[in-house]
Amino acid sequence: MNISDKIREDLFLMRDAKYGEFQAKLIPTVSAETVIGVRTPELRKYAKMLAKRDDIREFLDCLPHMYFDENQLHAFIISEIKDHDECVKEVNRFLPYIDNWATCDQLSPKAFKKNKEKLEAEIKEWIKSDKTYTVRFGTGMLMQHFLDGNFELKYADAVAQIQSDEYYVKMMIAWYFATALAKQYESILPYFENNRLDVWTHNKAIQKAIESYRITPEQKEYLRSLKRKDSK
Repeated sequence: MNISDKIREDLFLMRDAKYGEFQAKLIPTVSAETVIGVRTPELRKYAKMLAKRDDIREFLDCLPHMYFDENQLHAFIISEIKDHDECVKEVNRFLPYIDNWATCDQLSPKAFKKNKEKLEAEIKEWIKSDKTYTVRFGTGMLMQHFLDGNFELKYADAVAQIQSDEYYVKMMIAWYFATALAKQYESILPYFENNRLDVWTHNKAIQKAIESYRITPEQKEYLRSLKRKDSK
């Protein structure tokens, strides 16, 4: 039995059918029949073990996968790759096959934390993609790695300039700006005062920011006053 078949067999052994039914309802872009129902902690643990195997390349090369859980596992295995360049290579091979928000958001490579300059160059390409989840991933990487001490307005500008009608892209942009308000309030506030975002994303970002414990009551009150009324 090759490693890909063994992995699929193991995933079905870890299956929680009721959890799978619940999970499928949260991911409308994925066919319910492809959701095995393996819980995330088990997938992460399994991925850490698989990442150490010499023959894991066979599984990573086996694209597209048949099951949602295989894609989740693939994302977790890539996230364990320590070499930045190798990790980016695997991310770029995998991104075109991502078809849902969950797999997109679970892909969070540890190697990216130590190579911000190289990562920035990759992000510029990702957010220019015509693929929904590649753009979402790139935006998520800006949120995860470039909103703290290394923050610059050029990153927020890049997100504000993304043009997309895709729900899962707009939701990530809203999430980015809500998080940015929590971390860089004074710098990010003008994006809302000057209506830099489309109405839906503008209001959704404010909604998410108001739900955050990191935003003060005074800030929340002011953000509420900035909500736009011309939403369709």
